[in-house]
Amino acid sequence: MKHVDFFGNEIEEKKEEQYKTPSISPFDFLNSINYTKENLIVDEWSEKQYIPFIVNKGLSYSADTAIQANEMNSRPHLEKSLQYQFLMGVVRKRKRFNKWMKPVKRESIDIIKEYYGYSTRKAEQVLELLDNYKINELKQKLIKDGSN
Repeated sequence: MKHVDFFGNEIEEKKEEQYKTPSISPFDFLNSINYTKENLIVDEWSEKQYIPFIVNKGLSYSADTAIQANEMNSRPHLEKSLQYQFLMGVVRKRKRFNKWMKPVKRESIDIIKEYYGYSTRKAEQVLELLDNYKINELKQKLIKDGSN
């Protein structure tokens, strides 16, 4: 729809840009607990951004914070802000560079999934029944079928 001003000139409609509030990542919370000691939970919105399970998992990779993370995992009924404040107060200020464990991707499972069309869970069950010879045989069949 066109809008016209008093003098007959067309007025362009201004499109309102929606401002998307940036979310606070669990890594930001971990950094504030471990090193900066800056309180990130200041209102209801920031409290909703805090995910205790992920933060506790991140803390559990370090030997000196594993016990505190376990304490909070054993008390999930506490409010998020209380858990965060406890960890901020108890964990000593220190840079911690912990590697996050990631699932190991096995080629055998991918071969079974592709050959039989199974899900990952079903392929893991079938993997226990097959030996390396049979898996290599399936791999060769997939290579042969894929090249034709």
